[in-house]
Amino acid sequence: MSRYFTEDHEWIEIEDGLGTVGITDYAQGQLGDITFVDLPAEGASVAKGDSVSVVDSVKAASDVYTPVSGTIAEVNAALADEPELVNTDAEVGGWLFRITLSDPAELDALMDEAAYREFVNGL
Repeated sequence: MSRYFTEDHEWIEIEDGLGTVGITDYAQGQLGDITFVDLPAEGASVAKGDSVSVVDSVKAASDVYTPVSGTIAEVNAALADEPELVNTDAEVGGWLFRITLSDPAELDALMDEAAYREFVNGL
C-alpha cells in the first residue's frame, strides 16, 4: 500500500491498482466544520487535475481535484449522512472516492508523505 499527496492537499492510497482519495488532515483543519460533500458519479471518467468533488464547510466551499486519471469506482456513501467524518477521520474513514487508475505513471508526479509534510511546514 502506498500513499501520495498533492499540493492541493488531496491524498491517494494505492492498493491493488485501485486508488482511495480524500483530503488531508491539514485541509480539513483549514476548512473547519464540514457540512456537506458533493461526490462524483460512479463510473465517471476523469482526468488528473479535474475538479470532481466539492467539500462545503462553515468557512467555504472547496473543490477537490483528482490526483490521477481514471474511472470513479466507488464513492463514500457514509458522507451523505455524516459529512463530519471528513473532519474526524480525514485520512481513513473520511475518504471521498475510489478510482481505477488509467495511468499509474501519474503517481510519479505526486509527493510522498515526507515531502508533503515538508510542503505543509513551509506554508
